[in-house]
Amino acid sequence: MAEIQLNSLAHSYSKTPSGPEDYAIRQMSHVWHKGGAYALLGPSGCGKSTMLNIISGLLAPSEGEVLFDNVKVNELSPKDRNIAQVFQFPVIYDSMTVYDNLAFPLRNAGMPKAKIQAKVDEIAAILELGEVLHNKAKNLTADEKQKVSMGRGLVRDDVSAILFDEPLTVIDPQLKWKLRRKLKQIHEQFNITMVYVTHDQLEASTFADKIAVMYEGQIVQFGTPRELFERPNHTFVGYFIGSPGMNLIDVERVSGGVRFDDFTVALSQVQQRATEHSPSQNLKIGIRPEFLHVSNQPSDDTFKCKVKDVEDLGTYKIVSLQLGSQAILARVDEDHEIAGDTVYVGFPPQWLKLYIDEFLVEEQDA
Repeated sequence: MAEIQLNSLAHSYSKTPSGPEDYAIRQMSHVWHKGGAYALLGPSGCGKSTMLNIISGLLAPSEGEVLFDNVKVNELSPKDRNIAQVFQFPVIYDSMTVYDNLAFPLRNAGMPKAKIQAKVDEIAAILELGEVLHNKAKNLTADEKQKVSMGRGLVRDDVSAILFDEPLTVIDPQLKWKLRRKLKQIHEQFNITMVYVTHDQLEASTFADKIAVMYEGQIVQFGTPRELFERPNHTFVGYFIGSPGMNLIDVERVSGGVRFDDFTVALSQVQQRATEHSPSQNLKIGIRPEFLHVSNQPSDDTFKCKVKDVEDLGTYKIVSLQLGSQAILARVDEDHEIAGDTVYVGFPPQWLKLYIDEFLVEEQDA
């Protein structure tokens, strides 16, 4: 396994890029530490697969360096980088048995027959492929084929890292959770550097210790699932992470805080100083639906809202509210009674976030 370092990396599919919009990956520096379980999360077209293909050597970056354990590998082929990559659709030999598919990379490496047998049996047991080990791959179900494809990467002891490019797309939804747990178990057992690309936040959170969120060719936040939820560093992270995503409201600066419509929201001293020192007019406040305080009675620090809809999801309710011209959502407990068509909403200061030019104003900046 290896530490993977990206130095001033950027890539454009255009021969003559003229601006940031021409880059699939905008210039970045990033480190995937040795033995870590990481997810690369973002919507389609944000640059996830491009980055993965650059790391594996399937694509040469336009700018910057890729280093494995501080050694530049830009000119090395995928084979010489010792990278195992599992793609969205299974890459296996249909005419071979499951056993031969798993054994193939080991035979190519000249491993002794007895060791091949032991390693294949070990991976087959972990992936629950023992019963089909001697079946032809062409007769397998889609999820079994993808497990074989994963196994071909996992069976090798010498890999620098294993890269997964949305590997559960073709898997039956009922089996996805089980396979994610299997991958987590394998990582804990073998301590292999793994990078898992997905657009599904649940997949990312289940698999990874740390998640890199990509947006428009950039990693806008790198952190634990809890950090992404509680302290989204970018408005996109707030919107993309969570169900439903963060409430975001455009505001303008006023004395003591910010304002939208006829409502003034108080800010902390750090947040207020940030608005005073920044010339930007791109100001937003954000708060997650879970952290809104919803009451049937008014108080000094609440705003009157019209109830538009209440969606009962069994274990919790999603309440759609109209606050002035703003549509916002609140997530409340299942036993929280919404009486009538009016409620009063408070923004707890510890959960109210301020964004300038889409990036979070950090409280510790004080």
